[in-house]
Amino acid sequence: MMNEYPARTEDQATLENWRSGPFNKWAFQHVREVVASADIANAPDQVQVLEKSDRNLQGLVIPANDRNIDLNSFLEQTSSDGFVVLHKGCIVTEQYANGMTATTPHILMSVSKSMLGLLAGILVEQRRLKTEALVSEYLPELGNTAYKDATVRNLLDMRAGIEFNEDYLLTSGLLIEYRKATGWNPLGPGETASDLRTFFEELTHSDGPHNGRFHYVSPNTDLMAWIIERATGQRYADLMSELLWQPMGAERSAYITVDRLGAARAAGGMCVTTRDLARVGQLMVNDGRRGDNQIVPTAWIDDIQNGGDAEAWQVGDFVEHFPGLPFRYRSKWYVLELGAPILMCLGIHGQYLFVDRANDIVIAKHSSCAIPLEDEDANLNIRAAIAIRDYLV
Repeated sequence: MMNEYPARTEDQATLENWRSGPFNKWAFQHVREVVASADIANAPDQVQVLEKSDRNLQGLVIPANDRNIDLNSFLEQTSSDGFVVLHKGCIVTEQYANGMTATTPHILMSVSKSMLGLLAGILVEQRRLKTEALVSEYLPELGNTAYKDATVRNLLDMRAGIEFNEDYLLTSGLLIEYRKATGWNPLGPGETASDLRTFFEELTHSDGPHNGRFHYVSPNTDLMAWIIERATGQRYADLMSELLWQPMGAERSAYITVDRLGAARAAGGMCVTTRDLARVGQLMVNDGRRGDNQIVPTAWIDDIQNGGDAEAWQVGDFVEHFPGLPFRYRSKWYVLELGAPILMCLGIHGQYLFVDRANDIVIAKHSSCAIPLEDEDANLNIRAAIAIRDYLV
C-alpha cells in the first residue's frame, strides 16, 4: 500500500482505514502522517549499545495447535513487522518485514500503557505522584463523573468501576466517541470536534465498585496522563523523554499521538523502534538501572512482578482470552506465573513485550495483524515466548 506518490485512492491509508488491514501494514509505521503527534526525544550521545550474542534461535520449535512450527513460520503467521530477542543484554535475533527497519518507529497500541506505568513509578519515587490519592484530588473538574471516588492506584491496575465497553469491533457508542476525541477516527457529517479531556465528562456511569474486578478501560490510562501533567506541570511527552527515554539510552526518538488540543493518547499512541522497545525490557531485567543510574525504582518493578490481585483477574474482563493461564495485572503490566514470572505488555494488532528477569530474556515484537485481538494469535505469541525462554535457558 501507499507505494506510489500520490497513491491511488483505493490504496491510500487514511484516518478512516489506518487501523484496518491491509492499510495498517503501512500506517503502523507512519502514524504521524495520519494522526497529530508529539515528539519524545532521545539523547543521541547516550545511546545504549546492543551487542550481538553468540547464541541464535536456529532449531527453535514453537507449538502451534496440532503442529510445531519454526521461528520464521511463527513470525509470518502472526503478521510480524519487527522482532528482537535479547539474552543477557545481547541481540540473539533481529528480524523485520513489510518495509520496517531497525530505525522505524512502529505504534505500540496498548503497550503504551506499560510505558506510562514505568513513568508513574518514577514520579511516585520522586514524591510527585501519590497512588492512593483520589482522581478528584488532582482533577476536581471530574467530581461529577464515575471517577470521583477512584484512586490513582485503581487507574493503574484497571480496577476502576467505570461503565465502558472496550469491544474493538463496535461501530457506535462511547468507544467510537473516544476515538474521535483522540483524533483516531474521522468525524461524521455535521459533528463538532471534541477532545480527550472533554470526553471524560461523558463517563458518568459506574458498572461496579472501585478496587473490584480487573476491568479494562483504555481511557483510564489517558486520564493517568492528564493526572501526571497536572501533578508535575509538565507535558507528558516531555516527561517521558526526560525521565525514561533519554536516560534509558534509546537509540531513536519516539513519538506519541495527541488530540487536537495536545493531550497525549497514553493508552495506545506511542510509537517506538523494536530495538528501543527491547531496551525498555532490558531496563526491567536490570532492576531499573543503567549502569550507576537508577531510572525506574527497583521496588516499583518488584511490585509489578509480585503485586496485583489474582482474584480480580479471575473475575475480570480478559480471563476468557487466556483460559487456564495464571495472570495478574499491576501498574499497566501483565504478570504471567509460569515458572519464573514473565512480565508482559500487550497491544492490539500484535504488539508485545515479554520480560523474564530471572533468566535475563527480553522479547520485543511489533505486528500489523488485521484483527485487533484474536485469542488464538495471542496465545500463540505466549507459547512462542515460553518456547524461546526454554530454548535459551
